Formats: sequence, structure tokens, C-alpha cells
Amino acid sequence: MLDDDIHAVVEILRGEYPRWAEPVVTEVSKKKDPFKVLISTVISLRTKDETTKESARRLFRLAETPHAMRALTEEEIGEAIYPAGFYRTKAKNIRRIAQILIQEHGGKVPDSIEQLLLLPGVGRKTANLVVTLGYGKPGICVDTHVHRISNRLGYVCTKTPEKTEFALREKLPFPYWIEYNDLLVSYGKHVCTPLSPFCSKCKIEPYCDKVGVSKWR
Repeated sequence: MLDDDIHAVVEILRGEYPRWAEPVVTEVSKKKDPFKVLISTVISLRTKDETTKESARRLFRLAETPHAMRALTEEEIGEAIYPAGFYRTKAKNIRRIAQILIQEHGGKVPDSIEQLLLLPGVGRKTANLVVTLGYGKPGICVDTHVHRISNRLGYVCTKTPEKTEFALREKLPFPYWIEYNDLLVSYGKHVCTPLSPFCSKCKIEPYCDKVGVSKWR
């Protein structure tokens, strides 16, 4: 894939995006509440969107702020977010996050990746989502879909999501940074799947190098 092809690819993906339900964290971000974006993203790790959506709804009925969240026990948080993956560990991290936000940040969620990475259970994917969707600041969130498709296209050549993020920061046009994750996550779930992708109905196929793809439909 030629570097300049990214403009055509993004335009195509924008046209395809409305066909599918938007990611849960993106839906939550419309309320302009960085705390809910943060907690929803923590819940979403290694958890399907449908489960994340219901788990977050149950938890936010109990607590919508750091102070209210700290007032809950780990057991109460765990019961609310079950059956999210690793729900006990996430419950412990969520309560600890609330406590740290109150003690060290005046009850507010930090708006920098560096500060967010200091919170328990928060990696670069979560930090970038909070910065971009919670605060509207520049960032590139890279999950398995973004990592896989960016490499499959031949746009980057990296071994890990973190390396993909930094490679994209070097070459992805700045106006695409925030939306890039949403566009590729939806496409990765429905068309450019991990195994045997649907290349026959993929509208960005003409630009794709199919790196690592040995079987497709």
C-alpha cells in the first residue's frame, strides 16, 4: 500500500462505518464524561462489546463519579460488571482508580497519556481512548484490530500494538488520528477479520497488500 493511499482508504471506511453499531466506548464518550470513558474502557479489555455495554450500564447505575465509585466495595463493583473478563481484577482496579483520582487529581481524570498510564489497569490503548474520546485531544488508539489491519494493508510493518501506535504517529495524517481506531475496529469485526477475512467484499481490497493473509473469502 502506498502512503498516499491512506486518504482513499479512510474515505471508504467512513462510508462503511455507519453500517455497523459503533463501539461501546465511543457511544459512552458522547456524554462528554472522561470518567465514564475511562471506566468503560477498563471494563472492555478482553470483553465483547455487548457484555461491556451491559456491565457499564449496571455499574453506572450504582456510581457515576469517582467519589460514588470509591464508596462501593470491590465485591459490589465485581457483581455489577460480571461477566466481563477478569471482573475481579477489574473491580479492584476500578475502585483503586477512583481513590487515586480523588487523592491525587481532585476527583478529575487526567488528560495526559503519561498520567493516565500511572493508573492501575490502564495501558496505552485505554490512555489514548480517554485522551481522544474523553477530551478530544490528539492521540492514536491501537488495539488488535488497528494493529492487524494497519500491518495487513502494508501501511506499517510492526510487531506489537505499541510499536504500531508510534509508527502511525510518524506517518498517519494528523486529521485522521482520533477516528482511525473507530473506523478500523468496526471494519475488523465485520470484514477484515483475524482469520479468513472477507476480501471478496472488501472495498479497500484494491489498496491492500494482504500481508500475512494466506486464506480469505
